[in-house]
Amino acid sequence: MTILKDVVNYILNLGGPVFVPLIMLILGLVAGLKFKKSIVAALTLGVAFSGMTLVVNYMMDAISPAAKAMSKLFHLSLNAIDAGWTGVAAITWSYKSAFLFFPLLLAINFVMLTFNWTKTLNVDMWNVWNKIFTYVVVLYFTHNAFFGFLVAGFQIIFELKAGDMWHRHIEDLTGMPGVTVPHFITLFAVILQPLNKLLDFIPIMNKPFDADALQKRIGVWGDNTVMGALIGVLLGFGAGYSISGSLNLAIKAATAMTLFPMISKLFMTALQPIADAMSGFMQKHFKGREVYIGLDWPILAGRNELWVTVIILVPIMLVFAMILPHNTVLPFAGIINLSFVNAALLLTGANLLRMITLGIITTPIFLYGATYFAPVITNLAKTTGTVKVHAGQQLSWSTFEGPDFRLFFAQAFNGKWWAIALALLWTLGFIWLYRDQNRIKLPSQRYGILKPATAAAAPAASDTNDTADDVDLNDLSGLDFSDAKASNESKKSASPKSNVADDVDLNDLGGLDFSHTSHEKRGDKRE
Repeated sequence: MTILKDVVNYILNLGGPVFVPLIMLILGLVAGLKFKKSIVAALTLGVAFSGMTLVVNYMMDAISPAAKAMSKLFHLSLNAIDAGWTGVAAITWSYKSAFLFFPLLLAINFVMLTFNWTKTLNVDMWNVWNKIFTYVVVLYFTHNAFFGFLVAGFQIIFELKAGDMWHRHIEDLTGMPGVTVPHFITLFAVILQPLNKLLDFIPIMNKPFDADALQKRIGVWGDNTVMGALIGVLLGFGAGYSISGSLNLAIKAATAMTLFPMISKLFMTALQPIADAMSGFMQKHFKGREVYIGLDWPILAGRNELWVTVIILVPIMLVFAMILPHNTVLPFAGIINLSFVNAALLLTGANLLRMITLGIITTPIFLYGATYFAPVITNLAKTTGTVKVHAGQQLSWSTFEGPDFRLFFAQAFNGKWWAIALALLWTLGFIWLYRDQNRIKLPSQRYGILKPATAAAAPAASDTNDTADDVDLNDLSGLDFSDAKASNESKKSASPKSNVADDVDLNDLGGLDFSHTSHEKRGDKRE
């Protein structure tokens, strides 16, 4: 046990930007990628992770003080301190049994890959802490360690299956082949799914509202840099900053929004050769099998819809913290709601309007989840001795990950009948989500195509192709073309030197009966 613990701690001390590239280097070499290309790809991946971490921290360091200033303006005084995900993760890693969850994850992943129950190979070892924390939550309510390991195992299975279903959406949104995000935060899509389906009935929600579409609609105001600056300056004024302070925040937000897509391209550069090598390896040795490499959520951070949404939700979360009865958590370190936005990005296909709407609706879930689980986090902090909590105070996390899953399954194993029912309902919801995401159109195809006003009358090439695809010679079965033929022949005799194109006349089809033409095939192609 001591050796295993030492090995795990050594791996953790390497950090994600070192450990994940090492794993990818090994995978590239095993898949037959040349050593030089494997080294370059692995190093580029490490640079991408480090760069994304730098910019994410830069963004959060810029926004968090503004959020704190805004909370003072709202006169918020609540007794649960928001440690954010970094604080809770640090406390969780200090738990005495943390090292046991590495072999648990590897064993479940190996078994599921062996029996073809998943296509996801999860190399995101850092986020094992999520499983550890789930164990701690279940143990707190049930006082049964076996139940804790069991629910953590369920979580691993759900995450791997989520990785399978998100793969094609992630490739469409980011351009990165062969990768996925088997992260616990994406499972919040189970709660978002029915709400997102209800939004289908609102016409404006079915329009394209990703960053590119927005730029086409509103011009320069939809540009990533301009949009970041605008949101930054508004947030600064909302926090009571001076003009210079607001402008500084605007530049910082614009900087982050500009750099995110640039760093995202590094992920694509690094992952493309490894993905190609893995694909060739699988086709050679395991025909018909695919394997997706499971990575952490920052590979999605190049989508600016993600950052626009979380910044807009900052003041909304503070308002909810002020007005929600029985809420005890003051949002601060965790106010950037990454626990919501990644699931929303993937589920809606980066539809900004849907993401913001879903964020407003579900923000109370996170605040009440943070309030409910504050005693668990406080107890964990006291048990590990990593953080000193003063008398009369609690420690929490305002955007608590997976409050739905952890509440339902922890209390279900605690024997609560309502929780058993909700855990079963949640599982059925995941099955519905899984099936829906495997057959729904890709994000780039899901919403209507925005056309420039000057070219509105001209059909797009894709529209022409779609029309051609709908043509079936069987549709003309039974039609009488004798009159058309006679008419055409008379024209040919009248002007023998005419072009073939000149021979075509729509009047030749006059009087024909198209009532038997089949439209079913066309209908089948629409989702």
